[in-house]
Amino acid sequence: MKTNIACILLRRLDNIAVALQPLFALAIRLYIFRVFFLSGLTKLRSWDSTLYLFSNEYHVPVLPPAVAAVMGAGGELIFPVLLLLGWQGRFAAAGLFVVNLVAVMSYPGLEPVMIKDHVLWAVLIAYLFFHGVGRWSLSAGLQRAKMAGASGKHA
Repeated sequence: MKTNIACILLRRLDNIAVALQPLFALAIRLYIFRVFFLSGLTKLRSWDSTLYLFSNEYHVPVLPPAVAAVMGAGGELIFPVLLLLGWQGRFAAAGLFVVNLVAVMSYPGLEPVMIKDHVLWAVLIAYLFFHGVGRWSLSAGLQRAKMAGASGKHA
């Protein structure tokens, strides 16, 4: 009897978790979008300051400071939009993971509390990379439409 109740409760808990997964993935996408997109906008709004920082504070390996600034701002503006829309989500997550990693590696003055933020972002981005952006995404919607069209052709 107790085993039956435990199995029923576990099955219900699993059903709730599965039902909430798209909402959870969307919440992560919104949060990551906000963090990175606003950072990219800040870089654009004060481009002279951005170039100064990339020339004097951030030490991006291999790239000239101006190229690193353009790539950093571009990555922070493009990848979050793709992620928010849920289009090419794994590509966007991989891109943001690299942007985040380069930010940590290239700025030696990061305080421990700032590193914790970057670790949190990395974990959330990795979740989206490995688990996907969820059913509430443009990619999933396009896939459903494609499947519906394919099943309609065979009927």
